[in-house]
Amino acid sequence: MSESVPASEFTRNFGRYRMLAQREAVAVTSHGQVTGYFVRPDEYEEFLRFKARRRAFATEDLCDEAAEAVSRSQMDARHRHLDDLLDRD
Repeated sequence: MSESVPASEFTRNFGRYRMLAQREAVAVTSHGQVTGYFVRPDEYEEFLRFKARRRAFATEDLCDEAAEAVSRSQMDARHRHLDDLLDRD
């Protein structure tokens, strides 16, 4: 990503940043804080598709059958080495 750009600079030179956004996201700041990003339309649409696929919920919201299935599940043996990371002090 390019350097961040102040909102006042962004508005004065919108055309320049519109072209830059075709190559990389442009971070827009206000009072030194990033307030948003200017990105290509297809990049934003990809983000929306990703966001729509993500689902999170509390286990207490699961039906009893699903909660039981989760409690019986085991991690694939290929990832067993990750358990060692949890055992470290």
